[in-house]
Amino acid sequence: MKPRIRQKLGIQKRRIGSRLRRACHRRDSGRPVLRQSGCQYEIAERARGLSCGGIGAVHDLVRGSSLVEQIDSRVEVLKAHRPYHESDHVLNIAYNVLCGGRTLDDLELLRNDEVFLDALGVEALPDPTTAGDFCRRFAPGDIEALMEAINAARLEVWKRQGPKFTQETARIDADGTIVETSGECKEGMALSYKKQWGYLPLLVSFANTREPLYIMNRSGNRPSHEGAASYLDKAIALCREAGFTDVLLRGDTDFSQTRYLDGWNEDGVRFTFGYDARGNLKKRANALAQRDYSELLRRAQSAFVPQDERRSRPRRFKEEFVQRKGYKNIRLRSEDVAEFDYQPTFCATTYRMVVVRKNLTIEEGGTALFDDIRYFFYITNDRSLSAEQIVWEVNDRCNQENLIEQLKNGVRALHAPVNTLNANWAYMVMASLAWTLKAWMALSLPIWERWRTKHEAERDRWLHMEFRAFRNAVINVPAQLVRTGRRLVFRLLAWRPQLPVLFRLLDSS
Repeated sequence: MKPRIRQKLGIQKRRIGSRLRRACHRRDSGRPVLRQSGCQYEIAERARGLSCGGIGAVHDLVRGSSLVEQIDSRVEVLKAHRPYHESDHVLNIAYNVLCGGRTLDDLELLRNDEVFLDALGVEALPDPTTAGDFCRRFAPGDIEALMEAINAARLEVWKRQGPKFTQETARIDADGTIVETSGECKEGMALSYKKQWGYLPLLVSFANTREPLYIMNRSGNRPSHEGAASYLDKAIALCREAGFTDVLLRGDTDFSQTRYLDGWNEDGVRFTFGYDARGNLKKRANALAQRDYSELLRRAQSAFVPQDERRSRPRRFKEEFVQRKGYKNIRLRSEDVAEFDYQPTFCATTYRMVVVRKNLTIEEGGTALFDDIRYFFYITNDRSLSAEQIVWEVNDRCNQENLIEQLKNGVRALHAPVNTLNANWAYMVMASLAWTLKAWMALSLPIWERWRTKHEAERDRWLHMEFRAFRNAVINVPAQLVRTGRRLVFRLLAWRPQLPVLFRLLDSS
């Protein structure tokens, strides 16, 4: 970062800090603080600004990668470019999401913002109708090509991370989610098992950086695991092309597709999947001797914390309400873990079956009625980890639920704004690119050896930051656009705590 910029950021930080401290010690004046009125509005003549000043950094990141070239070379859905190419349409939708757009109609606001157009260096952008028509041009093969184009650019970002990045285990998660829609003219929609009309997209993600690798849109009545095996194979190939030697597949009970386990095992891929608690497995778990079970400690419980540093547990008002109203309640008393060898019907190899026994008490109004035992099973070919560590690995997979939540309600990529199954599938892939660009910005942050611990913490914060928080901290920074010679200068007009990190990224580009 330039010394002049570092000095200005420091002044702004100290100024806002001093202002907030003064406000904390200010005496009551007898009047509300929010009392100023009489604002006067005018139209600026020479000064030109926009509310999403961070979009310039995103656009520089895209231009510094091969994303545009990969999309235009692999995706061919337009017969003529008048004047927009495929990459223009894709980035138009992704940038709309990054700048706070929630629907295709929000594109109209950006394409009528002259300063925003100048910030991207374009004469005009596609309107919402054109964007919707572009989504409807996609066939399944075109969507596959678009995902492969994004992943080709993703490989470049991964390879710039250095050897330490690929020495870690590549964790690939798979899960499905329901995208509900109230429309009646959505081709491909169906009634899900939850009695909701809509679609059931499949998400295959890279857990290390929380990036969506593949999205497949399906009718709402399809099984959750449908088509997952082929996309898991593609994700394995992608990770190995990046240099990962250890790959781990994770999924819930719907993804324990036993006909594919032997192939992954022979290919040197580790897997840990949930497994349905069928009658034969319950009998085997129940037949195990008590000495075969050991107490299961969750990761938080296994970490040693000195007695004087432990926090007191907060009062559980929900539990008190349930007891006071006399509702039936299931209370967990303890958990035990054991394992045994098991060979599924479609497998020629015997695998580890890890079983968790939950010891429960059924209560009503605080009075114990009876005890109950429930079993949870996990199949794995990993012989190096303990049974307890396998359970921890399965629990970590639940972080994909947070990614799905972000893609649904933060990015709003998992939505159905268009009228056909394939068009909505294409939109999901293009809108999810906004989250991918957020991850690429985090991975592109330079790590200086002297400040390694601090810089790695900042990178991890950007990776795990919610999309709304990232947009407000990095993208939605008011900026003035100034043309000086052949340069376009983004003059930021407000201070944000993440600006020093942003300038470190800009200095490295």
